[in-house]
Amino acid sequence: MRVIGLMSGTSYDAIDAAAADLRLDGDQLVLTPLGMLSQPYPDELRAAIAAALPPAPTSMEQVCRLDTGIGQAFAGVARQAVEQLCGGYADLIVSHGQTMFHWVDGGAVRGTLQLGQPAWIAEATGVPVVSDLRARDVAAGGQGAPLVSIIDVLWLRGRPGVPVALNLGGIANITVVRGEPVAFDTGPANALIDAVVQELTGRPFDADGVLAARGQVQLELLDRLLAEPYYERPAPKSSGKELFNLAYVAQALEGLPVIPAADLVATVTTLTARTVADAVRRYGGTEVVASGGGIRNPALMQLLADELAIPVRTTDELGLPSAAKEAYAFAVLGFLTVHGLGGTVPSCTGAGHSSVLGSVTPGPSGLPTISGEARPPLGLFVE
Repeated sequence: MRVIGLMSGTSYDAIDAAAADLRLDGDQLVLTPLGMLSQPYPDELRAAIAAALPPAPTSMEQVCRLDTGIGQAFAGVARQAVEQLCGGYADLIVSHGQTMFHWVDGGAVRGTLQLGQPAWIAEATGVPVVSDLRARDVAAGGQGAPLVSIIDVLWLRGRPGVPVALNLGGIANITVVRGEPVAFDTGPANALIDAVVQELTGRPFDADGVLAARGQVQLELLDRLLAEPYYERPAPKSSGKELFNLAYVAQALEGLPVIPAADLVATVTTLTARTVADAVRRYGGTEVVASGGGIRNPALMQLLADELAIPVRTTDELGLPSAAKEAYAFAVLGFLTVHGLGGTVPSCTGAGHSSVLGSVTPGPSGLPTISGEARPPLGLFVE
């Protein structure tokens, strides 16, 4: 089955599309990458997303406009992916949408909201769409995150020791692959770095980690940031920009002398490395396999390597393009959905059971045709 995964993370900088041929071969799920592409959000739409994210107030009119605008943007990228990556034909499109709010109350997730109306994608491409993949896990008592944990477990479970998959998006999350896997958000990855850089310099991110490398870590500020109770909560747990935003940094800065911009960036970058490393150490990780935008920040990756005395490598080294890993992961989740197979690992999300994820928007001919009985895969092989 030829499947396209669409993803935009909590950094909301671009929409990624990754295409793959997916098939079940006995107890193995075989993934053949067909390529990826990425398109930045239009400036006006990106600004509208930023203006609606917490802690900013919003209105139902804004929500409606965003649902349509994001859906249309995803549809444009999907149409491009069908033509450029799939030779004009795909069986299924899987859209993560754009996370706008993740409702956490006392450590429990009560709801999660991803916008990007899938009808625009189905209408633009003529391909059925699986979307809204997080809500079912939340309804089953889970965190709705990190959903990529099932791919991490299937892919890495045969490696020696205790491999840890790490995603450095806006929020950092890990999957610890051991007897009973564990997965959770460790805290901020790029969210605070990007927010601080944009606030102080007007630039969207710390390109090549230049500011972080130039600055000095302010230890008192770092200690205040590390005092956030979230870091000590047991897994499974999840978070987002509802917590890790400029207000979190501003509160920690109260009463401190003015801190130079480079020092502030160095400190929040160190916060990411420290909280990720603490989580990896807590579960006895023996190697880290990283992906996400944060791997392009040399300062962050060096800090992480300094914190950990174990190998830190990228998914590229194991055959899965890091820039497209999450988009491929959602392609896999949608593939499992149309085969009627669960897409979660309950010990990773905290749900009471594994669930078939998402809602399906049919194409003109309905849903993809599935032949034979599908069995849950025990492993993932990347060709």
